[in-house]
Amino acid sequence: MIDTAIREKIDQWLAGNYDAATKSEINDMLERNEHEALSDAFYKDLEFGTGGLRGVMGAGSNRMNRYTLGMATQGLCNYLKQNFPDQQIKVAVAHDSRNNSKEFARITAEIFSANDIKVYLFEELRPTPELSFAIRHLGCQSGVVITASHNPKEYNGYKAYWNDGAQVTAPHDKNIIGEVNKITSIDEVKFEPKSENIQLIGKDVDEAYIKKVLGLSISQEAIKRQHDLKIVFTPIHGTGITLVPEILKRYGFTNVHVVEEQSEPNGNFPTVVYPNPEEKEAMTLALKKAAELDADLVLATDPDSDRVGIGVKNLKGEFVLLNGNQTGALLINYLLQAWQKADKLQGKEFVVKTIVTTDLIQKIADSYNVKMYETLTGFKYIAEVIRELEGKETYIAGGEESYGYLAGDFVRDKDAISSCALIAEMAAVAKDQGQSLFDMMVEMYAKYGFYKEELISITKKGMRGAEEIQQMMADMRSNPPQSITGSRVVEVSDYKMSTRKLVMTGQEHKLKLESSNVLQYLTEDGSKISARPSGTEPKIKFYISVNEPLASKEDYDATEQKLKQKVEQILTDLKLK
Repeated sequence: MIDTAIREKIDQWLAGNYDAATKSEINDMLERNEHEALSDAFYKDLEFGTGGLRGVMGAGSNRMNRYTLGMATQGLCNYLKQNFPDQQIKVAVAHDSRNNSKEFARITAEIFSANDIKVYLFEELRPTPELSFAIRHLGCQSGVVITASHNPKEYNGYKAYWNDGAQVTAPHDKNIIGEVNKITSIDEVKFEPKSENIQLIGKDVDEAYIKKVLGLSISQEAIKRQHDLKIVFTPIHGTGITLVPEILKRYGFTNVHVVEEQSEPNGNFPTVVYPNPEEKEAMTLALKKAAELDADLVLATDPDSDRVGIGVKNLKGEFVLLNGNQTGALLINYLLQAWQKADKLQGKEFVVKTIVTTDLIQKIADSYNVKMYETLTGFKYIAEVIRELEGKETYIAGGEESYGYLAGDFVRDKDAISSCALIAEMAAVAKDQGQSLFDMMVEMYAKYGFYKEELISITKKGMRGAEEIQQMMADMRSNPPQSITGSRVVEVSDYKMSTRKLVMTGQEHKLKLESSNVLQYLTEDGSKISARPSGTEPKIKFYISVNEPLASKEDYDATEQKLKQKVEQILTDLKLK
């Protein structure tokens, strides 16, 4: 049986001004008695969160479709008009390779245009970081990209940006949500376009963006010597194909091999289960090609090209994947080294990481006397730090463990395009010194300590799943662990309550970051465990970080094994295995 309130909402859709295809999809589900699917599609409204919309595509108030997207866009239009009265408001709109993305981008642009807002609409799919760049480049007040990042093919999403090119943060995030929530009927949405308000954009913005990415390069001489560095690249059926091969070519790399089976943009992502470079399965074809070619480096971008995964040869010559913490630490370490060598460190520079990203970055920054700022999870918070310090301090780079990095401040979101170029440059510098990227990483561990991180994601789908995740967090708050793997918990940080408690003394400190549903435990031996419900997926995530000194390159395998065992014990202690 379908709940009465849910049935009423279904009837409203069947009686309302929705198109015939939408009503037919709902009626078909009713005829097939798909009560659970209907309940999930209508039990709530798809929430316009602090990052926009993300959900499974289909008919229903809790689904991604022209109507939920339309109400979100109308709410954003209303808020923009309140904030920028008596001026011509401009927005940029882009989309990725997902099914319906182009259509959703068109609908979004048409609604903006109907509200007398000037729209710069990318003519074809483009990477998310280029949308972020375009907002500032074109003097826009806002922007939208249609993407669900690395989610499965059933999903699509809608990310809203502000005039600095960053995803919206306080107070605009909550205020936009308020305006979206005021739209109670699709009849309030202006769907009829004014074509004179829509301008197609493409190559000109590409060139302006590429010019900025080229300006990030620091080690051109090493690239000239190692121009034939063997690189395998896969866009995993996404937007990376539009710019990554071109950027690598312009940087000077002459030996780039694209994984042909994954080169065509395709929203069905036919060669992978998840189009996510964090998943080993998604990298299978690239690693196979790399082994055949005896490549130096594997690069893989997700569908909207804000995340990048990499593969390198380990000390035994076998291809392995680096995780986001390893790549982020390597990249920041390389950039600080290069800035120091170029005599660019003037004492006002800074880097940024999120609270669940490796503390190795803090150690690296300290060694160069470069400030490190820490933010909540989400690149919009890194962008917020860049905005607040603009003109006062110099941003070098930032990163988060979920494979997102940004060097330079002309983009205000994680950028896999520029990251691919800089990672390739870093590999060229390593090779120029007779090393691999893996050797460079081991050298970094020997200097600063061997940090090993692991992410455990537990998926809980639907209405019941969301309740279970909230209950798990409540249980951990009411009954925190006293020790983990025999090491006492010495510090508990509750970012929801904005407190950090020193367990031994009972002292509490106020955290400066805004409230977020994250718990973090620090043990006496330096291990760190964080728990956080995902803001974009039906998951709860546990982040484990352990570390040990690394005496020498020869001790790498033994130290790694010791750290692996420690991680396994933590998972057992916390009943996550």
